[in-house]
Amino acid sequence: MNPKPRPTVILFDVNETLLDLAPLKTSVGKALGGREDLLPLWFSTMVHYSLVETLSDHYHGFGEIGTASLMMVAKNQGIDIQYEDAKEAIVTPLRALPPHGDVIASLKALSQNGYRIISLTNSSAVGVETQFKNAGLTDLFEKRYSVETVKKFKPHPAPYRMVLDDLGVEPNEVLMVAAHAWDLAGAKNVGLQTAFIARPGTSLYPNVERPDYVVSDLEELVRALK
Repeated sequence: MNPKPRPTVILFDVNETLLDLAPLKTSVGKALGGREDLLPLWFSTMVHYSLVETLSDHYHGFGEIGTASLMMVAKNQGIDIQYEDAKEAIVTPLRALPPHGDVIASLKALSQNGYRIISLTNSSAVGVETQFKNAGLTDLFEKRYSVETVKKFKPHPAPYRMVLDDLGVEPNEVLMVAAHAWDLAGAKNVGLQTAFIARPGTSLYPNVERPDYVVSDLEELVRALK
């Protein structure tokens, strides 16, 4: 039995948690001369430099950081790529990612069970608006939040606190759902409940408190929250 109180708000990460990165694997691989295996390295580089920007009090949009990160990975692999080609390989597919197969039905079930459905992403406000429109998710969410508002990337406390302040809720009323251990570490630090979705290639970080829920997909989370 989970000891936490029943949350009233479920706060979703977007990229990889809700949206499938498979089209990015294809486009990144093509830009890197067929090296689709470099997608995880590109993604981790993008997350790394989003944290560098946050800690050094700078801010560029996630798409800009993603483009720069692709150019860095290419250079380190001895692959020549131009800025506009790198941007095209990242921004266009990033805004047209399909939802994972368990997403739409699970979001509807959670909403029907009385939960408020919210999102918080490192993507820009325009970016996530386009993503949700293309993925057919817009009407399933009460609100969308972007770190662009506070210009601090997750897992910095500011984005999570922004959501709490705007919604007027206490931290333990909110369940953060993500496929990234670093995101959940940030949410837990602010006092949110957390749920880890074990998407392929993701894993827990052993040096922080274990999430309140660890599930293989959103359907399992729906069952756990009933």
